Amino acid sequence: MKNLIYRDASLQDLTEIVRIYNSTIPSAMVTADTKPVTVESRMTWFSEHIPGKRPLWVVENPDQEMIGWVSFQSFYGRPAYEQTAEISIYLDVAWRGRGYGKEILEHAISSAPQFGIKTLLGFILAHNEPSIKLFLHAGFQELGALPGVAIINGVERGLMIFGKRVA
Repeated sequence: MKNLIYRDASLQDLTEIVRIYNSTIPSAMVTADTKPVTVESRMTWFSEHIPGKRPLWVVENPDQEMIGWVSFQSFYGRPAYEQTAEISIYLDVAWRGRGYGKEILEHAISSAPQFGIKTLLGFILAHNEPSIKLFLHAGFQELGALPGVAIINGVERGLMIFGKRVA
């Protein structure tokens, strides 16, 4: 264990959350955004994360440095799907590839039921082998594939959907 600290994100954290998110765009592996997003453009997204229901957590190391963030987001916006949430994990470039994603995902899985979540979904670009491996290792199953639904840097890319029953 890496003794990570999880806390609800505050509005003051949003600039750093956006910076970490934007740092993944050049790799063309993690997000279908092709241009950096702004803090202003993420305000509605931020407000949709409610502590105690659909949290957005800042993840810090013991020195209180933000190494990344994790969020639960409602799936499909319909009441019947209230017990299903999409999980997203983003790490600062300096902290990638060091096992933090595994620990964060495990923490999120074990915490999800306290928010009324019974099923977690992960939407992962089909060529993002490290994230696919991470989710499969954590017990997620492939639920679907959407080939060629995204064009990133002029290349058609697919989207994989993974799910795990957590309660």
